[in-house]
Amino acid sequence: MAVFRSGLLVLTRPLASLAPRLASILTSAARLVNHTLYVHLQPGMSLEGSAQPQSSPVQATFEVIDFITHLYAGADVHRHLDVRVLLTNIRTKSFLPPQPSSVQNLAHPPEVVLTDFQTLDGSQYNPVKQQLERYATSCYSCCPQLSSVLLYPDYEPAVLPVESLDVPLPSAIRPTSPVARSAKQPVRGYHRGAVGGTFDRLHNAHKVLLSVACILAQEQLVVGVADKDLLKSKVLPELLQPYSERVERLSEFLVDIKPSLAFDFIPLLDPYGPAGSDPSLEFLVVSEETYRGGMAVNRFRLENDLEELTLYQIQLLKDLNNKENEEDKVSSSSFRQQMLGNLLRPPHKRPELPPGLYVIGLTGISGSGKSSIAQRLKGLGAYVIDSDHLGHRAYAPGGPAYEPVVEAFGTVLCLCHPDILHKDGIINRKVLGSRVFGNKKQLKILTDIMWPVIAKLAREEMDQAVAEGKHVCVIDAAVLLEAGWKNMVHEVWTVVIPETEAIRRIVERDGLSEAAAQSRLQSQMSGQELVDQSHVVLSTLWEPQVTQRQVEKAWALLQKRISETPSGP
Repeated sequence: MAVFRSGLLVLTRPLASLAPRLASILTSAARLVNHTLYVHLQPGMSLEGSAQPQSSPVQATFEVIDFITHLYAGADVHRHLDVRVLLTNIRTKSFLPPQPSSVQNLAHPPEVVLTDFQTLDGSQYNPVKQQLERYATSCYSCCPQLSSVLLYPDYEPAVLPVESLDVPLPSAIRPTSPVARSAKQPVRGYHRGAVGGTFDRLHNAHKVLLSVACILAQEQLVVGVADKDLLKSKVLPELLQPYSERVERLSEFLVDIKPSLAFDFIPLLDPYGPAGSDPSLEFLVVSEETYRGGMAVNRFRLENDLEELTLYQIQLLKDLNNKENEEDKVSSSSFRQQMLGNLLRPPHKRPELPPGLYVIGLTGISGSGKSSIAQRLKGLGAYVIDSDHLGHRAYAPGGPAYEPVVEAFGTVLCLCHPDILHKDGIINRKVLGSRVFGNKKQLKILTDIMWPVIAKLAREEMDQAVAEGKHVCVIDAAVLLEAGWKNMVHEVWTVVIPETEAIRRIVERDGLSEAAAQSRLQSQMSGQELVDQSHVVLSTLWEPQVTQRQVEKAWALLQKRISETPSGP
C-alpha cells in the first residue's frame, strides 16, 4: 500500500475501549503516514447508513484530557510522525460552542483518512470508506484525491472489538489540592490563560502541555517562550532552535489544533513573564518540573495585588528509550544530546583538496576537550594534523615564520619590551604573547604571518596522509574559522561545553586565574558562533565513555557519507 506524507485519523470508538488498542492503531497509521498525522476524536460516530455523519461537540472531561495524553505518549514511539490532536470539536461545559465554520484549513492537507471504525465483516467496505471521506472533507481541508483506509482489518480481521470495562486512564492532570474527581467530570473553561516553556524541537510532551492549555482557554492563550538569559542554563544551548523558529513551529501547531483561539507569543526574559503581571489571565498550565515556578508566580501576583492563577499541573511523559546520560522524561535536552555526532548541514565540496582524502576541521573553545576528541578520532583511523605543533615548527629557528616574526617584533632590550628571543635564538612565545595579547593591531600582524604559513604546512601534511594511505584527515585547530581555513575542509566539527566548565578546566590545566581564563575565552569565537558554522557538534561534558560513543557514532556516520559520495575515497 502507498505511504502518504500527511493523514487524518478519525477515532470513533468510546475512549475507554480505544485506550488499550491505541498502540496498534498508531503503529498501523505510522505504516501509512510518514510526516503529519492529525487525530480527530468523534466517539460514538457511525459511518454506516445513507445519512452523512456530522461532527458533534465532544464534552471536555478529565477522561478526554487523559486520553489525549495517552495518545501523545504512545505516539512518542513513532518519532518520525508529527502527531496533532485536533481540538476544534472539544468543548468545555461553561462556554457556548462557537459557530462551526464550513471547513478547517490545516497546515498539511491530509492525503489519506484513516479510522478505527470496523465493518461487520472486517472488510474495507467501500460505502463506509466513502462516508469517511465525505466526513473528513466536510470538516477539514484535504487533498483532492483523498484515499481512505479502515485500520482494524490490518491487525484484527473479522473480529469485532469487545468493549472494555470503563477503566480510567492514568491521570494526566494532578489536582493542586487532594480533591477526588471522576473521569467523566467536566473540565472548566476560562476566557484567558497562559502556558510557558522553551519549546525547543516541539515534541509530544510539549503537545500535551499545549493541548491542555488550549482546551481550558476559550478566547486567548498567552504562550511564553524562553529566551536570552533563561536559556543559559539549558543543556547544549548552542543547539537550541532560534527563538523565531520555535515560535513559528508553535504557531503552526496551535493554529492547527484550535484555530478559534487567539494566541499571543511573548519572549520569557524572567521567571515570571506575563503570568506574573497580566491581570486578565485566569489560569496557568505547568508541568511537574515547573509547578514550583507556578507557585512563585502566584506569590508574585499576590505581592502585586493581583488574583492568583488557577494552576493545572501536567505529569511528565516518560522516555522509555533514554540513554545513560539522558533524562528519563521526553525532553528537548535529550533530543539535543541525540543530535551530537549527527550531520547538521550538507558538507562542502572541495575538489581542490587531495583526491581520496576527506578532511575534517576540528575546533572548539579553549578547554572544550578538542584535543582529546582528536586523539579518539586518531584511534579510529584518522590522520590528525595538530595546528599547534605546526605553529611550533613554523616558529623554530629556520622555520618558515621565524625570520618574519623576528623582523616584525624586533629584539628590543628594555624592561617594557623584552627581547622576544631566548639566548639560544628560540622565540620566547610567552614574551611574544604578551606583546600581542589585548592589542588587536599587533595580534593581526602576527596572525597575518602565521596563519598562511600554518595553512601551507597543513596542506603538506595532507599530502603525507595520502602517501600513508589514509582516507580521513582531521585538522585540530582552535582558530580554524578565524584563520579562514574553512576552505581547506569538507566539514567543520565543533566541540562544545558550558563556559563555566571551560573556565574550570583552563584554571586546572594552565594554572590561570578565573579572570584570566574568562579573558582568554572572550578573545575567541563563542561556542554558538562556532556551532552556527559547523556540520557536526560533539561534547565532552559527560563521562569518557559517553564521549567515546559520540565519536564512534560520528565516525560511523562519516564513513557512510564518504561511501555514498561519488567522489569520495
